[in-house]
Amino acid sequence: MKKLLNTLYVTTPDSYLSLDGETVVVINQDKQLGKIPLHNLEGIVTFGYSGASPALMGECAKRQISLCFMTSYGRFLARVVGKVYGNVTLRKEQYRISDNPALCNRIARNIVVGKIFNARWVLERFIRDHPISIDKSKIKRISLKLQNFIELSRECNSNEQLRGFEGEAASLYFSVFDEMILQNKEYFYFDGRNRRPPLDRVNAMLSFVYALLTNYVASALETVGLDPYVGFYHTDRPGRASLALDMIEELRPVMADRFVLTIINKRIVDPKGFTIMENGAVEMSDDNIKTILTHWQKRRQEIVKHPFLEEKVEWGLIPYIQALLLARYIRGDLDAYPPFLWK
Repeated sequence: MKKLLNTLYVTTPDSYLSLDGETVVVINQDKQLGKIPLHNLEGIVTFGYSGASPALMGECAKRQISLCFMTSYGRFLARVVGKVYGNVTLRKEQYRISDNPALCNRIARNIVVGKIFNARWVLERFIRDHPISIDKSKIKRISLKLQNFIELSRECNSNEQLRGFEGEAASLYFSVFDEMILQNKEYFYFDGRNRRPPLDRVNAMLSFVYALLTNYVASALETVGLDPYVGFYHTDRPGRASLALDMIEELRPVMADRFVLTIINKRIVDPKGFTIMENGAVEMSDDNIKTILTHWQKRRQEIVKHPFLEEKVEWGLIPYIQALLLARYIRGDLDAYPPFLWK
């Protein structure tokens, strides 16, 4: 369990939450993991098939403390709220911002800066960790060009122009993605990003993990009361979780791309566990999907230091922290939305 920004995250599977006076108690296999006073909390998010006592749910509703239940994979299940809840005000402000291009741009440019920054540091980290196995000078040249797009994006006042910068930066980044694939090159090669359908093994895995991350971020947005379907950078379309797509941009390089490179370079995924369809689409076998999901869960449990909070947290909590920071910015508690900047 971890308390961040007045929100309690319970990540230990099969934990049970109960009420003791004015305190929430977390119990796992008859062992008490911790107690936190309710007056210190704005929300509780619990993962796995855990339960909560009716007394705790009633007290949370009474105090307007959001109590959210998620699956162990981070899919949103339900949220307990009282009769009147402040998320109505939060969502009204979200909708107001979404109708104002200038206000949208303030959030969007920080997201894009975060995405390009993280993409650049994926390259820099690879140069550091694999100096002999790669073309260092080639990757370094791309890294320096990405730094230029970071500066351009910081000063950009138009989402349309911002999309141009982001697209050029992504093209540069993916131009050296194949350099970072070190194992089974006869099977795992990357000639560029393609989707709908993915036409090679690497793109098939990237698309699958991006979908995992999108659902995960959408669930995180639900926990803080934001509408995942109303974005500030991606345009609104029926059935499209635009805000979730906004929020995954800064997380793609560090949470998805690095993960795919890891399972390839550590020979975790079976290169023969793919099927090429008649239309050229590449599909993964059930065994490979299970392997990816298993290692995705393990990666989520690894520890990273959050640059804004300056606290060590599990990777799996990063989307929830970013959603909470975005909600705080929309409420006016922060001067700007702080993207997740990884090194």
